[in-house]
Amino acid sequence: MKKKKKEKLVVGWREWAHLPDLDVERIKVKIDTGAKTSAIHAFDIKPFTYMGNPWVQFEVHPLQDNDMLSNTCTCPIIDHRWITSSTGHRQKRFIIRTRLVIGEFSSDIDISLANRDEMGFRFLLGRNAMKGHLLVDPTHSFLLTHR
Repeated sequence: MKKKKKEKLVVGWREWAHLPDLDVERIKVKIDTGAKTSAIHAFDIKPFTYMGNPWVQFEVHPLQDNDMLSNTCTCPIIDHRWITSSTGHRQKRFIIRTRLVIGEFSSDIDISLANRDEMGFRFLLGRNAMKGHLLVDPTHSFLLTHR
């Protein structure tokens, strides 16, 4: 008997996301099939030890061009990885795992913490997070979410 394939959701090249575990209600995400690992704009990154395990505290400005709104986030570090940016710059980054919600899509994903202040989007959704779940329609925006 053949296993029925799960229907994949179609997303636009940009969507609004919710990160409930980080108390980030809305952050615009660029769906980036060129990026392997997802990345969020994080600053004031402070690693620490909690009950013998590595944790990190960081700040997030979820809205582009709005430095007044800031979220302080605290979560376990699940890994340190060398990440190569689109400009070819290699950087060792903290990796966290958190819940991502885009429309009806919800999944725990790995996210690298990076200073994306100069970038057009505060959050990139990489292909590891999409694999098996999402298809990208690059001709549309906000297919699962409203502006």
